[in-house]
Amino acid sequence: MSLSDRLRRATGPNEPANDQTPAAAEPSPTTAAPDDATGPVAPPPPARGRPPADPLSGLKARAEQSLFSRLGARLYDSSMKPDQLRSQVHREIDDIIASQDVPLTDHERELLVGQVVENVIGYGPLQEFLDDDAVTEIMVTGDRPIYVERHGEIDETGAHFLSEAHLRRVIDRIVSQVGRRIDESSPMVDARLPDGSRVNAVIPPLALDGAAMTIRKFSRQPYTFDDLIGFGTLGADLAGFLEKCVEAKLSTIVSGGTGSGKTTLLNALSSFIGERERIITIEDAAELQLQQRHVVRMESRPPNLEGKGAVVIRDLVRNALRMRPDRIIVGEVRGGEALDMLQAMNTGHAGSITTLHANSPRDALARLETMVLMAGMDLPLRAIREQVASAIDLVVHTSRLADGGRRLVSVSEVTGMEGDVIQLNDLFRFDYSAGRDDDGRFLGAVEPTGLRPTFAGRLADLGLDLPPELFGDPARLLAGNGSRR
Repeated sequence: MSLSDRLRRATGPNEPANDQTPAAAEPSPTTAAPDDATGPVAPPPPARGRPPADPLSGLKARAEQSLFSRLGARLYDSSMKPDQLRSQVHREIDDIIASQDVPLTDHERELLVGQVVENVIGYGPLQEFLDDDAVTEIMVTGDRPIYVERHGEIDETGAHFLSEAHLRRVIDRIVSQVGRRIDESSPMVDARLPDGSRVNAVIPPLALDGAAMTIRKFSRQPYTFDDLIGFGTLGADLAGFLEKCVEAKLSTIVSGGTGSGKTTLLNALSSFIGERERIITIEDAAELQLQQRHVVRMESRPPNLEGKGAVVIRDLVRNALRMRPDRIIVGEVRGGEALDMLQAMNTGHAGSITTLHANSPRDALARLETMVLMAGMDLPLRAIREQVASAIDLVVHTSRLADGGRRLVSVSEVTGMEGDVIQLNDLFRFDYSAGRDDDGRFLGAVEPTGLRPTFAGRLADLGLDLPPELFGDPARLLAGNGSRR
């Protein structure tokens, strides 16, 4: 006898065995079975977009409700050990089973306990996707099916939260772990998981269809350039070039669209910073994974319930200048902190690195100008451009291509001003003209444009010679760059 049949028999013919799937009712006159029907009428198929009903969901919901009624805020108390909570769950489920005379095997009971514990103190249905290394993004809206991104493509899964309240409990648990809050007065929040994965949550009244949460996962072990070469993000020769640029303390911007791999590339670039350098990282939600020993990590803080106490990125950048940094790494500039970042680069903190959203290297410089104006300083546009041209040496641009792959598509050098225009020379560019293979993947690679950087002499003075063939022999550059991530 199946579990569903046992649950149905235990709960009786008039009570649904599942909170979400009512028991089959008698056929109505308009839906009666044909006269020659010899068996029971088949139940209607599950609603489209909803996974098949879980026969244990009714028991799980009742056990969870009982736990929240009895334990309340203690469920969020870090002093309660997991073994204690598991024992409590065991007792609650035993009480429910005893009161309803529901027959379960030992395996089914252990499965039920594990799922309830995960729902109450863990991440519920998210856990299987958090454990799946192939999943790079998790997207949740209310109790609808969960969507995930694998290899650049979005798939609908059969998993979902039991209810909107269940999702809200998980969101509250995540944001409270990093000292943040989400409520009607502050219905948006950026947070992170213990492994560094980025979490964004929006709740009503801003989210019209129920609470929405998006999780951008990061590798448990930060990707190295060897990994990126294997993924086809860039090639070995170009990685060697970027390594020398970081060692020479060229101030660098990593630009690109959302989900194009900017943070991953920034992590890889930071691995080339020397162990004897003091690094200050500044982020909205800490997600950088630097491997050096001498790293000071700082994170912005939102306002409290009274609307006070906020510490923004710009405050942290200014404070970092008093902390004797060799390098300042800003996770992303998106406002007036761009001015402080440029001034830091121009006042003895060369080699700093940051990311920003932009559609091209030229757009990245234009966005920097706009963000400097957001600082509220009444500066003429030419003075801003001179600051940008003097501070920035390199713009590395990434993109998520139509085949789902994340690639480094250009490396550009800022050479100075000509009139009122910042001069930007492309040193390397992705070759889109190579077309695609039978699977739709781009066959092109990042190839040199033939221009040799003006900072080559600066690198040579530091003993970092650039081989001439790196800029003049495209055929040998980035072999095997057509693989897909």
